[in-house]
Amino acid sequence: MVGFEIGAVPFNPDGWGPPDSAAAGLSVPNHPSNVPFAPFSRSEKLGRIADWTRNMNNSGRPGSKQGGYHAADSAFDFSGDDSFATLAADEDSSFRLVDTSAKSHHHNPNRPKFNPRWRFNPHHARSQLPQRRDEEQEAKKREAEKERARRDRLYNANRSQMPQRRESSVFKSSVDIQPEWNMLDQIPFSTFSKLSYSVPEPEDLLICGGLEFYDRSYDRITPKNCRPLERFKSRNFFKVTTTDDPVIRRLANEDKATVFATDSILSTLMCAPRSVYSWDIVVQRVGNKLFLDKRDGSQLDLLAVHETSQEPLPDLKDDINSMHSLSVEAAYINQNFSQQVLIRDGNKVAFEEPNPFANEGEEVAPVAYRYRRWKMDDEMYLVSRCEVQSVVDINNQRSFLTLNALNEFDPKYSGVDWRQKLETQRGAVLATELKNNANKLAKWTTQALLAGADMMKLGYVSRVHPRDHFNHVILAVVGYKPRDFATQINLNTSNMWGIVKSIVDLCMKLKEGKYVLVKDPSKPQVRIYDVPQDAFDNDYVEEPLPEDEQVQPPVEDADGVDANATIDGAAEDKEVSKDAAAA
Repeated sequence: MVGFEIGAVPFNPDGWGPPDSAAAGLSVPNHPSNVPFAPFSRSEKLGRIADWTRNMNNSGRPGSKQGGYHAADSAFDFSGDDSFATLAADEDSSFRLVDTSAKSHHHNPNRPKFNPRWRFNPHHARSQLPQRRDEEQEAKKREAEKERARRDRLYNANRSQMPQRRESSVFKSSVDIQPEWNMLDQIPFSTFSKLSYSVPEPEDLLICGGLEFYDRSYDRITPKNCRPLERFKSRNFFKVTTTDDPVIRRLANEDKATVFATDSILSTLMCAPRSVYSWDIVVQRVGNKLFLDKRDGSQLDLLAVHETSQEPLPDLKDDINSMHSLSVEAAYINQNFSQQVLIRDGNKVAFEEPNPFANEGEEVAPVAYRYRRWKMDDEMYLVSRCEVQSVVDINNQRSFLTLNALNEFDPKYSGVDWRQKLETQRGAVLATELKNNANKLAKWTTQALLAGADMMKLGYVSRVHPRDHFNHVILAVVGYKPRDFATQINLNTSNMWGIVKSIVDLCMKLKEGKYVLVKDPSKPQVRIYDVPQDAFDNDYVEEPLPEDEQVQPPVEDADGVDANATIDGAAEDKEVSKDAAAA
């Protein structure tokens, strides 16, 4: 049996590995003197021959592109080992690539200078570059998180100062739908967007009333020299519906048209796809004619505020910023603004007939009613009463104006403070209003187009203080040409007339009677109901207008028909229609 001699194995009481040769008095063959076992470079396998305690589960080196790397090899590979507490390991851990990109302007003055001891190692370069990109990505993410957190803080701070808001789903119908009403059809707004119809230029059948001249000094108003909004309680404003208008009755008896309406009713239909709040229009089929009416105290007499905003208004009806309170406030602001910007010196432009709704000696707000007729097709004409509020002479040419006022009630809701932005960023203010009041601005533009106004004046009126809804100031007045403004707000006239034509065609197919067109309070669609002839008598009126706004004097027209006898009773209606047809 061959013997096997085991050489002397020195014992090291101070740690792993062979003891210090000088202290133990041993001589290790082929070992340079005074050289420590810890390597100068991790890639050199000095110090340990093998470490069997290492994790050998990975079948390949992370990041290695070469195959044939076995688990057993990891016991001999110390290139990725961080266990050496040597000077080189410490210095390597603080190593960072220098960012030479042009966008980096922030250098760390405490960064150590490059030391020749750090030799360039391609493996290190490969492993560090992706790490640097990761660091940049992480830094960008951290910055984005900080910015998001800052925005959230600001948003929450603003919300905490605002009253609680409601979801849009709680809007209620503008009219109480009665159980005996029969729903005939419902039309989604998506079908309206595809409609298109061209009508020729209208003709003026008659112009009634009188106008005062516009005070051009208001064009020079700025937020710094704003003017208080005055009140005009003595001047009467009329919101008369189609069938209560003696002139329209006369034109109907003269068989001048098939369809009769007013500009506010037509504009509501034309801009229906932009509407959010509920509205309703009464449709009366009488003989071969169609009358589009509004109820007394209808929403159409008020002005919606923040209708298309993403932030709903407070739900409490008593709140000065509730939907109803703001609508009433906006209507009064609009009326007062339309009177204040006139030159009230008694100089008026009179037309063929006086105001058809005014009593003798009564002070009325100056307005011109243009009764205009459009040819819808070979057999159908539409007559509408359209309003213009003022007139101005520019270069010896007379121009009609419409006057409307946008109102700011609380900058926290819109996010734009008019007093700060109107002079320097008027476009931003208008853009915010177009976002929050898209339907109202579209209806004003439509009414200006229907009335043939040469210019529409928009006033910017704000509360003196956000919690004071009685006192206001005019911050600016801006003029726009209706056609240009329609293009700017993406209002298509062919589409507007397409909507009216489709609704009229649908209603003309109905049998004689009374119907109501209701915008669904929560969905973008409109419904048609068949209603009794006595619908919308006094018991249906929810919120009547003040008495002074309900003045409808018994003026008799040329045919002796009482202006107050509305086309409501079925028997009367049919008699009138037969007379009209015979005429």
